[in-house]
Amino acid sequence: MQKIPSSLLLAALYLLSISACRTVSTTVDASVPSTSSSASAPAQLAQQNVDATIYQNMSAEVHRLYQQGYELAKIRLDANLARPHTKPPAVIVDIDETVLDNSPYQVTNAANGRTYSPETWKQWTAKASAKALPGAVEFLNYAASRGCEVFYISNREADEEAATVRNLATVGFPMADTLHVVPMVGTSDKTARRAAVAKTHYIALLAGDQLRDFDESFKNRSVDNGKPLVDAQRDTLERYFIMLPNSMYGTWLDAVSGKPLESKPANKEAVLKKNAY
Repeated sequence: MQKIPSSLLLAALYLLSISACRTVSTTVDASVPSTSSSASAPAQLAQQNVDATIYQNMSAEVHRLYQQGYELAKIRLDANLARPHTKPPAVIVDIDETVLDNSPYQVTNAANGRTYSPETWKQWTAKASAKALPGAVEFLNYAASRGCEVFYISNREADEEAATVRNLATVGFPMADTLHVVPMVGTSDKTARRAAVAKTHYIALLAGDQLRDFDESFKNRSVDNGKPLVDAQRDTLERYFIMLPNSMYGTWLDAVSGKPLESKPANKEAVLKKNAY
């Protein structure tokens, strides 16, 4: 048998190794989620919202923030009730991410690669199974014991009212009825609904997860994301408004992501690039 020169053998082994490397480098692990821009906008948005949803749904930090917020609410309420007033007192609260926890809905969206839609949202609210957020039931029952009427001014729609009343009552909130649960009719602006309460009551305190739960002017985020507006109203906010956490959605995110839905991933990417160092 003719002996193959060692130099030829080494050359052949080198070529085989290069070929193998090229073959391996073109193999795609199907278990790794695609981050391709070809993914649908809802799927991209669902993935982008995962960390925020986990934080809101599972973290001890958010649990404590709600407890702390309602502890402060009691202090502020007592102070405001001590101020002179001639009308009967009232407390106004938002519902979603203020007294009821909808993070399971957002978790389900993220797990299924989808984002909010009116259809899936109403399927969730119809279950009337949202849990009370930490400290909320205790605080509002305390407010009722101090003679306050409690009004739940929400941007849930009228066809969600019955399930919402049932959900609030089931977990122990006071005054969970159609007189005190005030859903959205026509506009998400809550100004007129708050004014209707103010005609007959002294509003001793408001609480919400959006600054717009206090004043609609906070919808404007055109200057430094609305922070100058907060600074301008700081004294009033400190005395009469309890701000609660919501990392999943809100005016703050709408101001960055914009519309329509298909443009939101690109809009968010542009904002990140603009603000990166």
